[in-house]
Amino acid sequence: MNVAMVGGGFMGKAHAIAYAAMPMYFWPAPAIPVRATLVEATNERAADAAQQLGFAHWSSDWRSVIDDPQIDVVDIVTPNDLHEEMVIAAAQAGKHIICEKPLSLNASSARRMLEAAEAAGITHATAFNFRRIPAVVFARQLIDEGAIGDVLDFRGTYLQDWSADPTFPATWRFDKSRAGSGAIGDIGSHVIDFARYLVGEVRQVHAVSSTYIPERPDPESPAGALLRVDVDDWASIQLEFETGQRGSIEVSRLAHGRNNLLGFEVHGTRGTLVFDYEHRDQLKVALADDGARMSGFRTINTGPAHPYGHALWPGPALGNGYAESKIIECFEFFTALTEGRPADPSFVDGYRTAAIVDAIIASTEARAWVEVDSS
Repeated sequence: MNVAMVGGGFMGKAHAIAYAAMPMYFWPAPAIPVRATLVEATNERAADAAQQLGFAHWSSDWRSVIDDPQIDVVDIVTPNDLHEEMVIAAAQAGKHIICEKPLSLNASSARRMLEAAEAAGITHATAFNFRRIPAVVFARQLIDEGAIGDVLDFRGTYLQDWSADPTFPATWRFDKSRAGSGAIGDIGSHVIDFARYLVGEVRQVHAVSSTYIPERPDPESPAGALLRVDVDDWASIQLEFETGQRGSIEVSRLAHGRNNLLGFEVHGTRGTLVFDYEHRDQLKVALADDGARMSGFRTINTGPAHPYGHALWPGPALGNGYAESKIIECFEFFTALTEGRPADPSFVDGYRTAAIVDAIIASTEARAWVEVDSS
């Protein structure tokens, strides 16, 4: 399957590794992803990225790969404001699509993308790769098996510190017209995906947010001019699920010392599950049936006995990293594509997450509970 990837930065590197390595892990592979064409903003950047990431061809015109009959899959790893036009064009050309999260700037845009993909009958995926980490999938299995009883509530966090320095420049991620939102959509969408994956759909939200650093240096200004930041740095969110459970999410990109603290805690009537991405091979489990003498958490190191373990490493705790999560994502996408079934997560998940993000932003403005509209 010939892949054209639009974007050659950080996420492009992660996706390119997945295309190269997926058949090494999952053999026989559902398909062999061929790194055909890489697209970047300029010819110089495209040529350099294609050489670095192992693509045979390069272009500075993304429409050229849409029109290329040899391309089977279009992979979009651009800033958020470019997703809609590219996705709709690719869908109308009959290309299968994987698009990075958040799916678009808002739910209306994401809905148009979903409708275009479904009308074209193509396979479409939203790149929520963290839900494919073996420990997270194992948590879902335990919930489905009733190991922790009925789910009572969900607590999720995503804390980072990469932009805690006020001198960090004003990239596109700090511009609402290009990003849609700040920490809420950028990293909060991953926690929202966890909440939906583990508990279910969200009925309504109540949230507050803050922008602690209102101006940042313009990276294109040698004089040190400042640009206004119009997205959130931090947010605290309350959730009510359609089935009645409650939940909470906290997100921040200014939490000193928290390099990539993505995690969740799910409480049930008979136990608790805890996951922390910084210890991503592990799932902590506490079960009421253990009794008072054994009360507390056991740490399970995922390995061959757990989801995807047969394809990863021969023993538990040998280490699965960010690349492995992308490799599993790649395997699931091409498996769905070759089997002719919907990908999981798909644009449906991207759209419903975008609807929750929209409701959260509306709640921060209204300072009230807001219902999620994902009809």
